[in-house]
Amino acid sequence: MKLISSLSSNIQTSTFWSVEDVKWMQQAIELAKQGADRGEVPVGAILVHDNQIIGQGFNQPISSHDATAHAEIVALRDACTRLQNYRLPLQTALYVTLEPCTMCIGALIHARVSKLVYAASEPRAGMVGSQMDLSLQPFYNHSIQAYKGLCSEYSSQILKMFFRERRQAAKKNKASM
Repeated sequence: MKLISSLSSNIQTSTFWSVEDVKWMQQAIELAKQGADRGEVPVGAILVHDNQIIGQGFNQPISSHDATAHAEIVALRDACTRLQNYRLPLQTALYVTLEPCTMCIGALIHARVSKLVYAASEPRAGMVGSQMDLSLQPFYNHSIQAYKGLCSEYSSQILKMFFRERRQAAKKNKASM
């Protein structure tokens, strides 16, 4: 399936990703673009179980006036509503375009996600390796196998372009005042 090399004690990267992994991450990227089109930070997330999407979402905190409406949380809410359960089935995987924050990794642990694949690292606030790895903390009663780097360059480019355009628009607005 994959050749894995360890980056830290829990986070892994793959030299070779499966076709399914790439397919799911591409769908998460498409969701991120939908968020960007709505003025949201472009992050998308897909929850997969038995090769089927069971939940999906993109960042929506601005449009929903909800600080918790990160892509991962929106996808979890979608899946839990569809399944009528607050816990996800065994072997559920999350594909997300940006490393999860504190809130999101906590929610993923509580929902019992088994596998996390994220594209781009979040050096300022990432909690699955960049700042610390909450998925490794022994006080949780569930652990997640984390992988990073799938489509990271492309996901990073989308985020950089979004923020560049946002800064340019802010400069134009400031100049016109």
